[in-house]
Amino acid sequence: MIEIGSEVDLRRISDETVQLCSGARIFGPRTYIADGARIGTEGPATVVNCHIGPGVELKSGYFENAVFLEGAKLGFGSHVRGGTIVEEYASTAHCVGLKQTILFPYVTLGSLINFCDALMAGGTSRENHSEIGSSFIHFNYTPNQDKATASLLGDVPNGVMLNQRPIFLGGQGGLVGPARIAYGTVSAAGTIIRKDQMKPNHLVFGGAGKGGSIAWKPGGAGGARRIIRNNLCYLGNLFALRSWYVQVRRRFVSAHFPEELLAGLVRTLDSGLDERIKRLRRYIQTLNKPEIIGPWEKCEASFQDFDQERGHNDLRDDFLKKVEAAWVPGRSYVDTIKAFDPRTAASGTRWLASIVDAIADRGSQLE
Repeated sequence: MIEIGSEVDLRRISDETVQLCSGARIFGPRTYIADGARIGTEGPATVVNCHIGPGVELKSGYFENAVFLEGAKLGFGSHVRGGTIVEEYASTAHCVGLKQTILFPYVTLGSLINFCDALMAGGTSRENHSEIGSSFIHFNYTPNQDKATASLLGDVPNGVMLNQRPIFLGGQGGLVGPARIAYGTVSAAGTIIRKDQMKPNHLVFGGAGKGGSIAWKPGGAGGARRIIRNNLCYLGNLFALRSWYVQVRRRFVSAHFPEELLAGLVRTLDSGLDERIKRLRRYIQTLNKPEIIGPWEKCEASFQDFDQERGHNDLRDDFLKKVEAAWVPGRSYVDTIKAFDPRTAASGTRWLASIVDAIADRGSQLE
């Protein structure tokens, strides 16, 4: 049996090669399903207000307010919630939970993983991709009951160029957010990463702790400077990614990347920005430090007009000219980006990095 809600706009579901298997349940007026998508190939699958690109396979599970771009594959028993973007050819195995998660092209997640509130980039192809081993957890909720914990694995300015070394986080391990992980980082199986790893191409390893206890009380503000700094860095990367979607991905609207998918990307990313700002606001309020709360309120207010600033600068214009010069009609987004010469890629990275830096500058008084 297949169930399609009365609110679903059937014109937003391709009538050509979409495969809705028995047990598929489709809901939500914003749901969009492109050619060649397959829903429920390994069991019941519920889709609510998702944007699903061509050739995507959602094998089974629950999917809500998420975007899946061409060739993405989500395994059996997936649980994918709002704010999630899975870009081209990224994939997960069975029983993976995602929420407010962004996976760049080719990123691969194993089985039995909880990976919410994170962005992961790195890798250059299906054979050379960033990966997380099975039974890995991103720890995104603190004893102080806050979620100002988003982690950045790689970054946007370099990651979108699809030319960075992959990140590999071994199975039966974890990452305590908010953390930043450099390209080329490898963590040994069973390792819990508790600190930023900003030196590229390093192996991180560690076993069980020595045990014992230390004094602790609820509401402690230890590490506040690092937490705020990492949250601002994450926000800056989301702003940069939004500019990339609006200024660059828009140029690739086609049968393989319809306008509906672009609209879904921007809407989902905007919800992610709202989420991160809300979580950081709540964290700063709990610190109960007027010397931080006041500057934060000014910083947050300034985000409202950042949209007008970020798209108008010489770095952006210089890069977009290079994109036009490299344009080959009919070439896909992924193939076009991978074909950039080093000077073009570096030009785009400088533009996007300037956006990240602008957000960091706005929040410098918080530290």
